[in-house]
This record gives sequence, C-alpha cells and structure tokens, in this order.
Amino acid sequence: MDYWSNYSRGWRHIHINNLNMFNLFKRKTPLEKLNSQYMKLMKEAHTLSTINREASDAKTAEANLILGRIEELKLK
Repeated sequence: MDYWSNYSRGWRHIHINNLNMFNLFKRKTPLEKLNSQYMKLMKEAHTLSTINREASDAKTAEANLILGRIEELKLK
C-alpha cells in the first residue's frame, strides 16, 4: 500500500503511523484514546449539523468536554 495507490483511490491523506506493522500490537495511550473519541464526536456533529442542529450542538459540547480532558493530560 503506497502513497500513490491511496491517492488514486481518492484518499487525500495518509497516516504514516498506520503503515508500521508493529503498531498493530501497540496499545493506545489515554491521550490517543481521547483524541480518537474527540474526532469521532466531531465527525458525528458535522454529519448531524445538516439534519438536526440541537443534536449537533450536543455532540459538539460533549467533544469540547473531551478536549478539556486532552488539554489536562497534555499539561501533566
């Protein structure tokens, strides 16, 4: 799986960390877990923004709480 095959399929970005096969067995740190939760909630909020604005705002508020926890962990 190289960069150009992904680019031709329409994938515009590539995560270098995911290319290392040893990351398959690596456990996520608490910071990485929170970051993936944050990204998931923001994606859901964006999807809901065209359908239901109240639900989108609730997801964004929940994501902001997780962002606060991320910033607390970065300060430690």
